[in-house]
Amino acid sequence: MSACAPRRPDVSASISVFLIALPLSLGIALATGAPLQAGLLAAAVGGLVAGALGGAPLQVSGPTAGLTVVTAELIQEYGWRATCAITVLAGLTQLALSALRVARAALMVSPAIVHGMLAGIGITMALAQLHVVLGGSPETSALDNLRDLPGQLTDPHLTAAVVGGLTVAVLLGWPRLPGRTGGAVRGAVPAALAAMTLATLLAWALDLRLPRADLPSWSSHSLSGMPEGPVLGLAAAVLTITLVASVESLLSAVAVDKLATARQRAGGPPVRRADLDRELRGQGTGNVVSGLLGGLPISGVAVRSAANVAAGAVSRWSAILHGCWVLLATGLLVGLLEQIPLAALAALVAVVGAQMVKITHIRSVTRHREVLVYAVTATGVTFLGVLEGVGIGIAVAVAVALHRLTHTRIGHERLADGSHHIRVHGQLTFLAVPRLSRALALVPEHEPATVELDGTFMDHAAYEALHDWRTAHAAQGGPVEITGRSGRRLLDDLSTPHQCRPWLPWRNHQCTAAPPPVAGSPGPLRVGDHHPDQLLVGVRNFQRTTAPLVRHELARLADEGQRPGELFITCADSRLVTSMITSSGPGDLFTVRNVGNLVPPPGAESADHSVAAAIEYAVDMLRVRSITVCGHSGCGAMHALESLSPDGLIESEAADPAAASSLDRWLRHGRPSLARLAQANGTAARLDARPPADALEALCLTNVLQQLDHLALHPCVARRMAEGELDLRGMYFHVGEAQAYVLNRGVAAGPAPVFAAVRPDERRPDACAEPLPG
Repeated sequence: MSACAPRRPDVSASISVFLIALPLSLGIALATGAPLQAGLLAAAVGGLVAGALGGAPLQVSGPTAGLTVVTAELIQEYGWRATCAITVLAGLTQLALSALRVARAALMVSPAIVHGMLAGIGITMALAQLHVVLGGSPETSALDNLRDLPGQLTDPHLTAAVVGGLTVAVLLGWPRLPGRTGGAVRGAVPAALAAMTLATLLAWALDLRLPRADLPSWSSHSLSGMPEGPVLGLAAAVLTITLVASVESLLSAVAVDKLATARQRAGGPPVRRADLDRELRGQGTGNVVSGLLGGLPISGVAVRSAANVAAGAVSRWSAILHGCWVLLATGLLVGLLEQIPLAALAALVAVVGAQMVKITHIRSVTRHREVLVYAVTATGVTFLGVLEGVGIGIAVAVAVALHRLTHTRIGHERLADGSHHIRVHGQLTFLAVPRLSRALALVPEHEPATVELDGTFMDHAAYEALHDWRTAHAAQGGPVEITGRSGRRLLDDLSTPHQCRPWLPWRNHQCTAAPPPVAGSPGPLRVGDHHPDQLLVGVRNFQRTTAPLVRHELARLADEGQRPGELFITCADSRLVTSMITSSGPGDLFTVRNVGNLVPPPGAESADHSVAAAIEYAVDMLRVRSITVCGHSGCGAMHALESLSPDGLIESEAADPAAASSLDRWLRHGRPSLARLAQANGTAARLDARPPADALEALCLTNVLQQLDHLALHPCVARRMAEGELDLRGMYFHVGEAQAYVLNRGVAAGPAPVFAAVRPDERRPDACAEPLPG
């Protein structure tokens, strides 16, 4: 075990997850036809084994609705003990796949197929368990259950239907309890636990004669046995369990990462991102152990994992403890569990199955034009089986992709101004080249033309055809403009051999640089000279390549006004490109730049009112939520401060105060930074684990701290901070390393404030989140 003990948030989150997992595990076991204790055993193994060994710290594993239909079919065909052996073989297969490091390959499956598979499984579960809710027995296939449903509805078992109906009503109504009290109750008691408790109390109070949960003695518990049957059939069964369990676990792990990241952005604790290959290894080990002990197959469960994140879990201890609570319940709460009516468990599974058909998934596949793939997969899983349905879904997805790749619409239109507009809708491949050539041939010589490529792919044959036509048409005096769906040019302009693409990476970014001066030239280039001016070249490049990309967004901002969330105060140094190091765009930052990123305190002599005015406007009018003061390495202003005379004056100012330049007077606002550094006594700010490289870097870091203090003195800033609506942040950018550092724990964290490096994955080390050894 890890040296770290469970934290309090993990303990409370584990209890919340346990209360959800307990009834669901019983319900899933009932739906598969397995012994009920097999569901509890699988939940315990999912927490203790998969939770300890998996690669997603906040993922909770156990029996899942996605495996219900598959497991039920295996039990019907091979029996329970053989199904346990198939689970073991599926776990071994997962271990082999994890050794090959193919976990990421599972994410290539189209989301429409995954959502369709889950929807088909949910429909099958709901149809089967609806019969149990009505007092009957389900058939082995969804088609039979659907055919027998009208007869079951006309002759229901009223007592079972009432208990099942109450369970459904509580499950659907519990999340909608109104008021503050309702919210507190919802947070304390999960809907599934409330439904099972109320249904059990009703059956006990009225002494209803209903079939109830049966937990046989552990002394008669069945362990796995050797499966018998056709080798191909057994191989298909193992493949099905492996496919469904692996894909569901990996997709759930990715979803949990997103939830944890969103929680961290809202101020929550950092959590390590999932290692998918390790997660697959943990799931495989869990399935081996669960199958050997006579439990259901397990996988990562999205519902329980999301509840785990929402409950505040910070490490894998939550999942492990939830497994411990399930294990204790199987030994101490057997008498209570056996009082649960089977109709209530069936109603729980039916509702879970119905909720697997999600409106959000349908909207998503509709938006991406994959409704056909979704519908075919769901139908195939419902009426043919999981493996067959997924296979059909994959075939349809491939066919749809090929159709999109080959089906390209090309149209030609002559506009009123005499120009020609040719629109290519779809992917441009060699199959569309003949039709593209015919459309281009409709454009007469010398007449302007615009070719709009409304697609994301163009192969070499199409490129050559379009390139050759454009070259020939331009040589005959016909202007040609080639644009994309978003206004992006997909072909380089022949007239500019070295053309910049918008948002080009900044390495060797010389696209807009003016030509170097020729030896013996009279002086620097000016606007109007024969050679282009660097600024105007850049502006023209913006109008040609970037403006079409941002025009729609800028038009929206022009109509709605600016709503930045951050005031960014930084240096005027030309090497500090604010939008580059913050990945910000129009409307994101309200930026103030000055020499030395100085913030004059209010009332200071010769205070610069422009900085104070910007602060007041950002804080009071724009209502920004945070203010960042960003310094940088090699700051010229800080270097000038180092040249102060012993009495604190700039050298020129010491010689003749009246001759002090504007820069000298401005740098007076940096004197407190010098004094602060002198008083630091060797405890200057640090960059991660290292001290400042030299005196200049120490001054640059200290200056950020001092300007944050000045910033907090402004009345508008102090007021918003006192109200808890404004945060201050210190930042330092090392130009030579291209590395950003952010000040930890406010303005001054202890005797030696630390600027922590911002990592690409936005993670910080967390010892207690380290994996547990096997």
